[in-house]
Amino acid sequence: MRIFGREPALILNTLAGVLGLLVTFQIGGLSSEQAGWIVAGTSAIFGAVAAAMTRPIAVQAFTAAVATIASAVAAFGYEAAPTHVAAINGFILAVLMFVTRGQVSPLVPTAPAKTPVG
Repeated sequence: MRIFGREPALILNTLAGVLGLLVTFQIGGLSSEQAGWIVAGTSAIFGAVAAAMTRPIAVQAFTAAVATIASAVAAFGYEAAPTHVAAINGFILAVLMFVTRGQVSPLVPTAPAKTPVG
C-alpha cells in the first residue's frame, strides 16, 4: 500500500515532523505543556498508524516509541520550551527514518479469495 506513491511510514513521519515545525514557530501561541501533549500525542498516533501499515511492525513501532518518549521527556521531564520539544522530536524522527528506511516495506494487501460461481 502506498500513499501518494510513497511508503506510509515516510508520509506519516513527515507529517509528524511538519507538526513539530509548526510548534517550533509557535503557531497558535501554545504553552509548553500544550505543545508537549500535541507533539508526543501525534508522534504516538502517527507512529501506530505507520506501524500498522508497514512490515515488520517492530521497526516502525520502535521509531514511534523513541520519538514519543523523547518529546514527552523534553516536554514534561524538563522545563523545555516548545521549540526545544519540537526540535528534539523532529531530529529523532529524521534520524530514525533514515536509519530504519531499508528495514521496512509497505504492507501489501492481499487480494480477496474468489469464490467459484456455480
